[in-house]
Amino acid sequence: MDFKARHLQLLLADQPFDFTETALALFRYQAEHNSVYRDYLQHLSRDPKQLSRLEDIPFLPIEFFKTHEVKTGSFEPEVTFYSSGTTQMSRSRHQVASLDWYLRTTQRIFESFYGPITDYVVLALLPSYLEQGGSSLVAMVDYFVKQSGQQEEGFYLRNHDQLLQTVKGARQKGKKVLLIGVSYALLDWADELKGQEDFSGVMIMETGGMKGRRREMIREELHAYLKQGFGVEAIHSEYGMTELLSQAYSLGDGFFHPGYTLRVLLRDLNDPFDIRPDIRSGGINVIDLANVDSCAFIETKDIGRLKLDGTFEVLGRFDNSDIRGCNLLIA
Repeated sequence: MDFKARHLQLLLADQPFDFTETALALFRYQAEHNSVYRDYLQHLSRDPKQLSRLEDIPFLPIEFFKTHEVKTGSFEPEVTFYSSGTTQMSRSRHQVASLDWYLRTTQRIFESFYGPITDYVVLALLPSYLEQGGSSLVAMVDYFVKQSGQQEEGFYLRNHDQLLQTVKGARQKGKKVLLIGVSYALLDWADELKGQEDFSGVMIMETGGMKGRRREMIREELHAYLKQGFGVEAIHSEYGMTELLSQAYSLGDGFFHPGYTLRVLLRDLNDPFDIRPDIRSGGINVIDLANVDSCAFIETKDIGRLKLDGTFEVLGRFDNSDIRGCNLLIA
């Protein structure tokens, strides 16, 4: 059995595993078989064989997904996910070897926090993602809608009246409702509702993203506005991105709980290579063990706060994030 097969088998087994040991093994594998990552490490004069701590691993700046094919090994992608953006050239591209692997991972992570997806009517308000196409979020939510086995229509663009009737109908039948939406679209609907409709028992989950359509808000302000507009006590959140195959979820308390294949480390705001366990606020680096076919070690554009239990809070994004870090191959 080759490394990839053993790695996937380990992640699929219903047995605990050593995250650090698994991540280091994956790092050495990708350092050898991912040409972009290998070149990046060579430019930094870092020898993978000499690195023995997660904090020693150089994380690949996320901008590489815009300029390079970030692939481990040789394969024809079953699907390519694209980030949101104005043109194909400015959108990140994540080539995925197995769509089924991604979808099974997302369901397993979701259900570890929220229980069986079959317990929910899954509704989605993701207009910009639907319109641009190639969204990993849309693929995940579409899979959830189908796996739920419910009869209600799942996706809505701007047809808020129809969505409201679907929510009401599901609640009247005693069903649990999960509404997943991009932030600006939820805000638009909250403006219309003005707290006049009964959404008690409905789980509202925002996925971030103003997409230039509304002013940026800090999470506390966003959630306060949505709670008032929908008349609910808590707003849940999903943390994921085009370049990842794993997610983290905020269960209404503002802190993200990483899935079992995900871990966050923080880097110093001024030095992308200063990664220490005692940093409590800094740039977010992500280890995604599900990312076996691309790169599992990604330096994101996000700034966050990390708690001792591994949960984290997203505080914002780097200014001029496209030029930060050590993007040697781009230069």
